[in-house]
Amino acid sequence: MGDTIASLKIGEKGVIDDFSLDAIPLSLLEMGCLPGKEVRLIQIAPFLDPLYIKVNGSHLAIRKEMAGQINITKI
Repeated sequence: MGDTIASLKIGEKGVIDDFSLDAIPLSLLEMGCLPGKEVRLIQIAPFLDPLYIKVNGSHLAIRKEMAGQINITKI
């Protein structure tokens, strides 16, 4: 199985691969969480949820469950 945003460690980067549009909320797509975009894990909240990421120049908080559905290629 491939890597996901949830598998990143703090400071690691990846490029978002294709994903099922049905699985991702429209709000994440609107904020630039799109295939081909670079994503970096900034911080993990206490109790490991949510994850704070930087994508498309914006800082976003994303639930770990959702992050586990977005496939990436680590760089």
